[in-house]
Amino acid sequence: MHRAHLYRANWIVRIFVILLVLTIVIAGCGQAVLHLWNWLMPNIFGLRAITFWQAVGLLGLSWVLFGGFGWLGGRPRSYMYRRMTSEERERFRSVLQERCRHGEPQTGEPKA
Repeated sequence: MHRAHLYRANWIVRIFVILLVLTIVIAGCGQAVLHLWNWLMPNIFGLRAITFWQAVGLLGLSWVLFGGFGWLGGRPRSYMYRRMTSEERERFRSVLQERCRHGEPQTGEPKA
């Protein structure tokens, strides 16, 4: 009985520590986004300053749109690349090269 009580208490402490660390990470990343946005975006693009909760919302939106931060459950892009067949890799490379050229044929000569 005593051992089961300690086991349960251990899990409660672990959950508390995980929630505490997660809160600190979200607050820190939110502050980083907040300060970077308010420092750069109004001057560069003429956008308005944002609040802390809007910065946290931007973090959440970027997590949804870009598939996570890798260490938070998103799969790294190299994982997808490793699972491709050689034909899929070649097709992937050609699409990326085409996008980098913006659809213009590359002649090897610099534009004047």
